[in-house]
Amino acid sequence: MNKYTKRVAAADWAAVTAEVDEYGCALLPQLLTAAECAKLVTLWDQPSHFRATVNLRRHRFGDNGDYHYFAEPFPEPVQALREALYPRLLPIARDWAGRLGRDAEWPDTLAEWLDVCHEAGQKRPTPILLRYEEGGWNALHRDLYGDKVFPLQVVINLNQPGVDHTGGEFLLVEQRPRAQSRGTATLVPQGHGLVFTTRDRPVASARGWSASPVRHGVSAVRSGRRHTLGLVFHDAT
Repeated sequence: MNKYTKRVAAADWAAVTAEVDEYGCALLPQLLTAAECAKLVTLWDQPSHFRATVNLRRHRFGDNGDYHYFAEPFPEPVQALREALYPRLLPIARDWAGRLGRDAEWPDTLAEWLDVCHEAGQKRPTPILLRYEEGGWNALHRDLYGDKVFPLQVVINLNQPGVDHTGGEFLLVEQRPRAQSRGTATLVPQGHGLVFTTRDRPVASARGWSASPVRHGVSAVRSGRRHTLGLVFHDAT
């Protein structure tokens, strides 16, 4: 068992599951040390590690920020954490599918699931390195890249809130059935993960379970610079 798998295993997954069920997101323990975070940040200016770059302002996705999609092969922590997190999130994904009367199409391993994505034409890798400058923010959105979707993903803050940046809270907005939307803001500590809903999640209703649409974004960075690692568990068309 590598060090990343041990860190993922150290989470109280019963508590994480309960919190994700209640709020649509949950903090994870420290998955990356400060030194490991800094090493990932240094990759920003090394284009050989990435397959594409998206400017938030140009695409009207937000402002004062960009994100790089990693190219394969991934840096060790990206690959190892993605592989370690998938089987921990899988029981939640399957339970949600059951409640919503959907097929739980996700196999036991990430490699098998990515094969399913690739057979459906979703072959481009989706792990992301994001950078927000002062004033940067990310509009509410969902990371959907095709018909094959894993219902949970993880973001890791690579900087220290209150030291490297202020603001930049992670935002989650849930459209409740026949009710006003509910918002959640989370300041993610350096190196810690936040697991959150990709598209929708089950919520109890008078008729059983309903799918509650969820979008996520990032509040304005008031000062400094914020880098994050985004781990999506389905590939893109």
